[in-house]
Amino acid sequence: MTDISRLDQNARRSRAVIHGDTIYLAGHTADDRSQDVTGQTKQVLAKIDEMLAASGSDKSKLLNITIWLADMADFAAMNAVYDAWVVQGHTPARCCGEVKLALPDIRVEIMAIAAR
Repeated sequence: MTDISRLDQNARRSRAVIHGDTIYLAGHTADDRSQDVTGQTKQVLAKIDEMLAASGSDKSKLLNITIWLADMADFAAMNAVYDAWVVQGHTPARCCGEVKLALPDIRVEIMAIAAR
């Protein structure tokens, strides 16, 4: 039986769940939501880097990324940040869509799955 580890857990969620050699990250949003989608995307990707490192991995081992935007008009600006961040040759499976996010000032939320 494979152990399950949980990082940064509260009553509602864990920021990361590790099962075997797979890491599941919760949806991450920016702390400073006064910024535009470019600033928020940079913050979110930095959080993902931190959680992957804490889980014994890094962005070169990403398997899947799910991106939610509050407005698809932000797609190009988000992609400019994402494309500079992702490791070329190690790009994960990815989807992106527009959804109504939990708070009106959240422009982007990103969820990831990675290998260790």
